[in-house]
Amino acid sequence: MVGTPRHADILLVTGPITDQSLERVKLIYEQTPDPKVVVAIGACPTGGSVFFESPFTNAPLDRHIPVDVFIPGCPPRPEAVLYGVVLGLEKFIKKIEGEKE
Repeated sequence: MVGTPRHADILLVTGPITDQSLERVKLIYEQTPDPKVVVAIGACPTGGSVFFESPFTNAPLDRHIPVDVFIPGCPPRPEAVLYGVVLGLEKFIKKIEGEKE
């Protein structure tokens, strides 16, 4: 965990993306240096869940920023969160190796 997105490598997004938070999420994504990985955790950012057709939410998250890993569930199982973060780390390593070439 870091105090600013400028020092982050992986963004973990949880909960519904409301109209109020959408611009902040985009700003945080833009402030995070490349290479970066975005992990959507839970049913709200992956597909909207119970807020799917709400006029106040913006799901799925990948319509607004690129998402590398989706972890379904409401709430997702702890094993699924760990597995998703490991997948995110693997994608991050591949992005770093791709930059070196």
